[in-house]
Amino acid sequence: MFTKYQWFLAGLMLVTGSINTLSTKWADRQSAKGCNNYPSHPFDHPFFQACCMFIGELSCLLVFKLTVFVAKRRNKAIDIGSQTFNPIVFLPAACCDMTATSLMYIGLNMTYASSFQMLRGSVIIFTGLLSVGFLHRVLRPFQWLGMFTIIIGLAVVGLSDILFNKDTTKHSAPYPLSGDMIIIMAQIIVAIQMCYEERFVLRYNVPPLQAVGWEGFFGFFILGILLIPFYFIHANEMFSHSPQFRLEDALDAFCQMGNSKIIVIAMIGNIISIAFFNFSGISVTKEMNATTRMVLDSLRTMIIWAVGLIAMWEKFQYLQIIGFVMLIIGTCVYNDLLVGPFFRKRGLLLRIFDLPEATPLRDTEKLLSPPDYESVADERTRLINS
Repeated sequence: MFTKYQWFLAGLMLVTGSINTLSTKWADRQSAKGCNNYPSHPFDHPFFQACCMFIGELSCLLVFKLTVFVAKRRNKAIDIGSQTFNPIVFLPAACCDMTATSLMYIGLNMTYASSFQMLRGSVIIFTGLLSVGFLHRVLRPFQWLGMFTIIIGLAVVGLSDILFNKDTTKHSAPYPLSGDMIIIMAQIIVAIQMCYEERFVLRYNVPPLQAVGWEGFFGFFILGILLIPFYFIHANEMFSHSPQFRLEDALDAFCQMGNSKIIVIAMIGNIISIAFFNFSGISVTKEMNATTRMVLDSLRTMIIWAVGLIAMWEKFQYLQIIGFVMLIIGTCVYNDLLVGPFFRKRGLLLRIFDLPEATPLRDTEKLLSPPDYESVADERTRLINS
């Protein structure tokens, strides 16, 4: 069972994560004049939005430093974890975050917000596969079944975007199939980041605020520098709506924000929500595990889908219900919430779903399902301290 603090982290991640996607899509749907009175055009700036996201993450580092400073001034004890690590260890995670977020924002511009969130569920597949090699796990049969079910759900969601994109009203997405493929590609990079973070936070006791802040620090400055060459790279109309079809025109983004209060509100909301979302996300990874974080991330779909329908950003598609249900079933099966308990209750297939009691610790770590991985970390810590 989760503690109250863990439930709080899960709820915070769910709410702020939903606001993150919705505020980004809200900004994408706005149009405003550009620099030099350039005619109104869509706010299509995925790399600029990703850079703003890192500002939200960087703010976590400032909050951490301020919290430590205030605690020292008041002579209060505060757990700052292990401070012997090298901040460079966060650089790989920041690069993964930067690349994946930029790709996902590009895909979000091309497809529906609900499809965007549903397709992000594919990260469970890649996380599971990478955990075999990166975290030295062995996936159980029911986890392979869950991953196969998720693949079916993803195929149904992609099919719905193809069939229903014939609608040319304001509900339609410009390039749904291309956007869907880009989003799925981004999940491979997200899975790498999740596995890397899980292995890191289990090894070092780094406060979540500090960890998120360092990722934001590296991500903001690297992507901020990349915005300069992106300005001189030209792209076709599929990837850019800027005046001269630049890959990213940060100057045009600032001009559009100056001409539209709605875009400013959406961007500020995105920065604030991403700060709390990443803090709660990395806390969930530390308190639970990376797969739990992915499950919570997938549950945001229902909220985002409902808001998208209410706001008339898209039309109701019955195939999405089928795809969404398949994704939920696959997620539950993968996390041992459906198939395993069903057979255990009836005393069937115990050799497949349960471990021998005398299994050594080092072997158990390779065979445990993701929800049980925290007990292994606790046991390892106990052995080290003893």
